Amino acid sequence: MVPARPLAISGADVIWQLIFGLVLMLAGGEALVRGAVALAERLGVSPLVIGVTLIGFGTSAPELATCIDAALRGAPGIAVGNVVGSNIANVLLILAVGALLYPIAANRRALGRDGPVLMAATLICMGIIMHGHVGRWLGAALFTGLVIYLVAAALDDRRQMAKTENQAKADDRPFAIPLHLGLVVFGLAAVLFGADLLVQAAVDLAALLGVSDAVIGLTVVAIGTSLPELATAVIASLKRQSELVFGNVIGSNIFNSLGIFGATALVQPIDVPGEIAGFDVWVMLGATALLLIFATTGWRISRREGAVLLVGYIAFIGLHAGAI
Repeated sequence: MVPARPLAISGADVIWQLIFGLVLMLAGGEALVRGAVALAERLGVSPLVIGVTLIGFGTSAPELATCIDAALRGAPGIAVGNVVGSNIANVLLILAVGALLYPIAANRRALGRDGPVLMAATLICMGIIMHGHVGRWLGAALFTGLVIYLVAAALDDRRQMAKTENQAKADDRPFAIPLHLGLVVFGLAAVLFGADLLVQAAVDLAALLGVSDAVIGLTVVAIGTSLPELATAVIASLKRQSELVFGNVIGSNIFNSLGIFGATALVQPIDVPGEIAGFDVWVMLGATALLLIFATTGWRISRREGAVLLVGYIAFIGLHAGAI
């Protein structure tokens, strides 16, 4: 996502940039979670839906920018690899860290609605990758499917919230919704900008230390596009807002598989490199299956299950690092 700059920058500058980027991400994550929870209450929807839509899709902006740029530059491997790699990282890294900090509750009704969509989106993404080509018409179909899901999920959640009399009070503080939305937008912008600074500083630091470009791409850039989700998950878990963590991961993966894949193909049809279908898509499918299994056994993801997911991600990175 972020190319290395000419090494006219000093090690001290890189360290300060790392610190500043981290502070921005943490402050942005705090504002994002506060604004999202308040916005959900005012709109009469659950934090899960806000996590799936506004936060989940917003934190996927780096993946979207990376995929479109890679496709336009004639690098389909980066575009497709970023979608698959981000989906894997969201489950095995982001969800794992969130669960280790605080067990993540799974809403039965929402999981019954969103879980099948997540698995279907994963299988569709997997099938397209194994087919080898994504044209504009298929990209349009993927993006249309995302829009239909969003509308259906929002309407369903609105109906359920109305039954429990949690509807927003329109006559109480009429400027509350714009203020909360502004807090969400500010927090999201800070998280994305902080992540970009952090990734660029990490690339520069790796180059200063003489680490190869392959290692930088595998670790710093791949994980870097998932930093907004990680920052949001950490803050939400510490504030005991597990619905936001769960919704963020589900929303990001659905958006990656349908929205990012679809939007990228609409801009530039993609020829998928065959080697991606050999291993990574199966890891993506396995991670998604683990997410759904863990979520439906006890209706939460425990710290022990979070540890299992994290070990899986370390093994996944280790296998790729060993192949370099």
